[in-house]
Parts: sequence; structure tokens; C-alpha cells
Amino acid sequence: MLFSELYSAYYNAVAKILACAVRGDLNESEMQKIVSENAFSESVLTVIPALKNGEWQLVTGDLRTPIEHMPTMPLTLLQKRWLKAVSLDKRIKLFDADFGFLEGVEPLFKPDDIYAFDAYSDGDDYESETYIQNFKLILDAVKNRYPIKMEVKNRHGTAVQMNVVPEYIEYSEKDDKFRLITSGCSYGGTVNIGRVVSAKRYYGSSVNIRGSEPRKPRRLVLEVYNKRNALERVMLHFAHFEKKAEKVDDGKYRVEIFYDVSDETEMVIRVLSFGPMIKALAPMGFVKLIRERLEKQKMCGLW
Repeated sequence: MLFSELYSAYYNAVAKILACAVRGDLNESEMQKIVSENAFSESVLTVIPALKNGEWQLVTGDLRTPIEHMPTMPLTLLQKRWLKAVSLDKRIKLFDADFGFLEGVEPLFKPDDIYAFDAYSDGDDYESETYIQNFKLILDAVKNRYPIKMEVKNRHGTAVQMNVVPEYIEYSEKDDKFRLITSGCSYGGTVNIGRVVSAKRYYGSSVNIRGSEPRKPRRLVLEVYNKRNALERVMLHFAHFEKKAEKVDDGKYRVEIFYDVSDETEMVIRVLSFGPMIKALAPMGFVKLIRERLEKQKMCGLW
């Protein structure tokens, strides 16, 4: 939320209006166009009147502005400290991000301040030069839509040659691994980037570059009993998933979470971590996985 106020849709919309006014190009239709494109639909009813009636004192009645220079949005010290903390993340080397402007800035927190207690400890080796080189080439192939030739170690440790079209990259927070979703290869569509031995651009013609249909996300339906602040914890825990929630009864909520099938095992573990505060309602295949894991725990004498 550090950037929500200064860099919100409203501020960006007003900044563009003021820039247009500084140039002397502002008119009624242009103002409405800027607001509708850069803010929310109802913003026309609030932003434009506030500017025109002098409530914000930024635009005069003839749609000019007393401001002489183009509006800028410099970063606050808090925002710089947060970005400095991001720059220390071990995964940042995978991206060509320039943080040179933050020299001398004290980070808001350091990597050692964060302990992920429910994540696996065998994540990808982000310090490996080979991994960094492979990741950057794969990322460039995703952006520019060209096929690549990879040598990948399978789960048995055997090297396999693959000619694929990279579709997109996804990250598993639980596994601390990046996965590449591909098309054009009979071996399957998902590759752990940590298993890639080498990658280079492929100039052959044996790969179909049409791309694959995006995988349809699965819908998980949960019943949440809002005891011990369970609802808030659920919303935070699944913050990076598409979801929606509605109140069913006093203290009871229905939450729908959309996830990729490759994350199903992780989702089962996450749901079970809430104990009796959550009940899985659908799909039935997911409910079956919950039951099976609970039965195994019972057989092991865990409860």
C-alpha cells in the first residue's frame, strides 16, 4: 500500500489533466477522456467537478492552470526504502532492473528479516549464473514469442532435448520455484526452470508457434467460519489468487478461489493449515484430496 496514495488512479488522472493544461491543450472533452481512461467510471462525477468549481484549486474556470511546470511524482523516502528492500531480494538478479538511484538508501527491511515457515527449503538456485542466463533467455522468448531449444533433466536425472514455444512463466511461493509453461512439445507443457541445463534460441521449423489455449483455472469453494479472525487470515493467505467472498450467515462466509491445477497439492496443504475454521465444499475431487490427507495423518497418529 506504500504507493497507493501518491500513485493511485486519481492522482495519475489529475496529473495528466494538469500536464494538458500546462501545454494549453485542455478542454472539456479532453478532460473527460483523460478521467475515463485513467481512473474509474464514476470518477467523472467527482474529479471533474472538483477541478472545475475550484475545490482543488488546480484548474481555473477557463481550464487553465496556475502551475507552470509539468507535474512530477517523486518517490517518498518510505517508497525508496521499500524499493531498496526489493533490490536485495535474491530473485532480483533474474531481471534487468536498475536500482542505482537508491545508493545510500537504508532498506526498509532485509531478506534475513523474513522467515517463510511453510515453504520448502529446496527452492531454485537464484545465485547460479547458469540459472540466471537460462531464465533471462526464457523470459525474452516469452516476451518476443520465439521458440527455444532446451536441455532439461527429468525427475530421473536424464537429460532430455526439447524444442518448445515459451508461453508464460509462473512462480510457486510454496516451492520457491519458477515454472515455464510451454507449447509445441509432446513431453508436456510445464517445465521447472531449475531443471533446465541449457537454453538457446531455436531456428528450426518443427515447432508450432501458434501457441496453446490458456489453462482454465479451477474453482475452489470454501466455507469459512469467522472465528479467531479466520476470514481476514484467509484473504491475506490467498491474496495473490483471484477470489471472491460473500457473507452467508452470521460468522459464516463463502469464499471462491481460482487456482491452477499444478498448484493443487499446495492448495490442499494451505486449506488444511486453517484446521476447523475452513470447510472445502467443491470441487469434489479437491474434497477427496482433503479427506485422504486427513486419513493419512490419522493413521500416522498425528491426531
